[in-house]
Amino acid sequence: MYDLGVCQARAVGSFSIGDTDFLLDGRPHRVLAGAIHYFRVHPDQWADRIHKARLMGLNTIETYVAWNAHEPRLGEWSATGALDLARFLDIVAAEGMHAIVRPGPYICAEWHNGGLPVWLTSAPGIRLRESDPEYVAHLRRHLEYVYEIVAPRQIDRGGPVILVQIENEYGAYGSDAGYLRELVRITRDAGITVPLTTVDQPNPDMLTAGSLPELHRTGSFGSDVEERLATLRAHQPTGPLMCSEFWDGWFDWWGGPHHTTSAETAAAHLDALLAAGASVNVYMFHGGTNFGLTNGANHKGRYLPIVTSYDYDAPLDEAGEPTEKYWALRDVIARYADVPDERPSRSGPAPELDVDLVPAARLRAGLTAGSTDSTDSTDSTDSTDSTVHSAPPAFEDLAFLGALVEYETDLPADAFLGGRPQVLAFDEVRDMAWVRIDGVLVGTLSRTRQERRIVVPPGRRLTVLVEEQGRVNYDSRLGERKGIIGDVRLRGVPLTGWHATTIDLDQWADAASRPLATPEGASEGAHAPGPVSLRGEFRLERQSDLFLDTDEWSKGYAFLNGFFLGRYWRNGPQRTLYVPAPVTRTGHNVLVVLELESAAGPARFVSAPLLGPTDE
Repeated sequence: MYDLGVCQARAVGSFSIGDTDFLLDGRPHRVLAGAIHYFRVHPDQWADRIHKARLMGLNTIETYVAWNAHEPRLGEWSATGALDLARFLDIVAAEGMHAIVRPGPYICAEWHNGGLPVWLTSAPGIRLRESDPEYVAHLRRHLEYVYEIVAPRQIDRGGPVILVQIENEYGAYGSDAGYLRELVRITRDAGITVPLTTVDQPNPDMLTAGSLPELHRTGSFGSDVEERLATLRAHQPTGPLMCSEFWDGWFDWWGGPHHTTSAETAAAHLDALLAAGASVNVYMFHGGTNFGLTNGANHKGRYLPIVTSYDYDAPLDEAGEPTEKYWALRDVIARYADVPDERPSRSGPAPELDVDLVPAARLRAGLTAGSTDSTDSTDSTDSTDSTVHSAPPAFEDLAFLGALVEYETDLPADAFLGGRPQVLAFDEVRDMAWVRIDGVLVGTLSRTRQERRIVVPPGRRLTVLVEEQGRVNYDSRLGERKGIIGDVRLRGVPLTGWHATTIDLDQWADAASRPLATPEGASEGAHAPGPVSLRGEFRLERQSDLFLDTDEWSKGYAFLNGFFLGRYWRNGPQRTLYVPAPVTRTGHNVLVVLELESAAGPARFVSAPLLGPTDE
């Protein structure tokens, strides 16, 4: 059971939709909300981010609920620790603010698979986001778990929750009114009594297909305010106008620029919204971080995986610091509502230090170029699970949720006529592959670059390490399969007899965090070919936010004190990984880097984030 003490201490209130306004305890009320995704912020920092939202003049916190974070494996639903939605909502209440909950089940949000679990989207024959009995049965169970948390925290029970959203920008995806009605029925049956909303971009077709007459339509946009509100009003003739996703920034993808929106432009658009009498949800107020492997991907003709940072150029940056945009939006809000006199201060620069890196426990010798024996040292670690298949299996065939699978097969003895190199052709690789012949790297294949063929020299053993770089988070590509998709052909003939080895990054990092039995010395700037794990130790005088500079590394993953910070890639734009202060320790700290290509040491922590060149 959750502790409802915070909610019970609040007076019971009411929230409804009037002819022209939201009504709080029967009086007209403007919702001034800001988006904070609890699953993108360390839980020990929730209170700080929420408090700073109130100081900007906001009265409400909005959050999605990421189904795949709560239930990554079927039947293992959890809402504890970093996923403690109840605690998050209770902190909102303690700050004297309201809450909007958007439980999906689909959320988009540049989040892995749009928030849908891989076990769900990979179910054979399942039809997503429509009236498919199997899909609806699973989502009903998920929503009931969510509503067990949300229902007792509604305003009419003394809690902070004033609105709950049905689905998410559904008009851009489908038009199954029966599906939406079933979501409403599940929601109401679970005891949700507050008003229900939908959100779509202000496009007539989307606004029509994405809602129902009994649901209150809201819009998602960041500019052209008068035009967007007019379109929204045409489809929502009564009640308050609301932009429930006011895009004040944008997200980044690997290989692109760091997207920014000027504070002046964002403030002008917000001013236009508030002058028109509209309610608003600033998306994002504080973006946070795609820790671990949680980033999504775009695919509008070209696959573009999202970076680890979800800074979003938001009013509160990735480390929770108020930006120029924070003050600009605060000034606008102060023209329309009371803003607290208290002003948040900025923290000083983060500690700067260099940390020598030493080679750590090997993943397995099969992933180390030129090595042939995987059992020759107590310094090796087996964080893998290998199976044999007639054709390359997808990650889903292996029921694998990680980022790396190594595929291996023997090449036919007559594959290289006259000892000449041959073309190795893949039907498709999702999303990046490192190709080795007899343990020697011969090249890479990138889905982003739309590469499927590589010339390989004569050899006996083919090894292909495939990385899943992020699942597309919208439209028809939800749930697409990962890994080697289809056949691999040499001289036009499909190769068979594949060994598939799944690689557990957490286990690899855990083994690498311990000192080697036979230490080999600090890297001291020397080149370290990958795949390799590197380990560094350092001391801090106190817990502190840190910014890990990855500029001298190529591609891989970083962990601090066992916490999975996320992915890095020389492809940019992001250059630093954010380290939340709560994962650091006063005194001894351990950094682990899992590098797939090459790294030069030492590790460097810098004083401020480096998110790359902007698009301005």
